[in-house]
Amino acid sequence: MDVDLIFKVAAIGIIVAVLNQVLIRSGREEQAMLTSLAGLIVVLFIIVAQISRLFETIKNLFGLY
Repeated sequence: MDVDLIFKVAAIGIIVAVLNQVLIRSGREEQAMLTSLAGLIVVLFIIVAQISRLFETIKNLFGLY
């Protein structure tokens, strides 16, 4: 298991949560929602890249080119 990946996702979650609270408290609910959406998209890109690496490893392992 890649602990770095867990820390990256957790860090993004913490940053997004803090930004979200700051924006909501300053009356910027729309920006808070966009910040949450952006954080989700970043995490999804990270996860998709890892899944892609997994499939490449499986292809190489079984000689599926």
